[in-house]
Amino acid sequence: MPLAAQELLRCPVCAGAWRPAAATDRSLVCTSGHRFDAARQGYVNFLTGRGTRFRPDTADMVAARERFLASGHYAPIAEALADSAAPALMDDAERPGAALDAGAGTGYYLAALLARVPGSRAVALDLSRHALGRAAKLPGTAAVVWDLWRPLPLPDGVMDAILDVFAPRNFPEFARVLRRGGLACVVTPEADHLAALRDVLPMLDVPAGKADDVERAAGAHFDRVGVRDVRFGLELDAQAAVDLALMGPAGHHVTRADLLTRLRDEPLRAEGAVQVTVLRRV
Repeated sequence: MPLAAQELLRCPVCAGAWRPAAATDRSLVCTSGHRFDAARQGYVNFLTGRGTRFRPDTADMVAARERFLASGHYAPIAEALADSAAPALMDDAERPGAALDAGAGTGYYLAALLARVPGSRAVALDLSRHALGRAAKLPGTAAVVWDLWRPLPLPDGVMDAILDVFAPRNFPEFARVLRRGGLACVVTPEADHLAALRDVLPMLDVPAGKADDVERAAGAHFDRVGVRDVRFGLELDAQAAVDLALMGPAGHHVTRADLLTRLRDEPLRAEGAVQVTVLRRV
């Protein structure tokens, strides 16, 4: 059996196609002979020998994210994304839909979309091999270590939908790999997202107007279909609140023990507030 969704990928070295006779469920070999082997956890590292200047999420950060998301705290975001992106995967009844999760992490949001449209194929891109070990378990999904600011290792026009949740947005490349009429669904935080928690935990401030910034950055290749506001209450115990902090950039700089000393032994309440901007490739 070939590696899942390999037809949605291209060689990151020469942009060539894969040699079907040489490909297996554990390796990809392009027409120029470049070879990439899957790790035991199922992901493929396309950055081998190239590296990146950005820091991937650590194993501890990924574990914190997995615990937090598995508790359902961000389920409203996942549901809104699946609602927004699913129609693009069902446009053509003659072939399965194809989705890219850019900055996929563990694949939590992609999983909601694939559950909504069974039989679809997907590519999950992220810097963290620890996260992609989880995403690789999703059906029909190729999980690939990659830097989103580089040309994406995908052919032109191969994707029906792109998910981007709190992740870098390489709109020129998104436009290249999306088919015309395909959808890019981008999640950005509102200025008051988790504001009550930012008073006690090391979390980044959010500038106002990020959804408008998304539309401007998307440029001439996209039309905005709509913006959906998603608001939901959160009640977190100390461990869940610390997981929320550690799964973000603060996870590179602080420890769980340090954060727990800042919290009282009582629930923390906050409001999640994000926008889902839906852009159509023109």
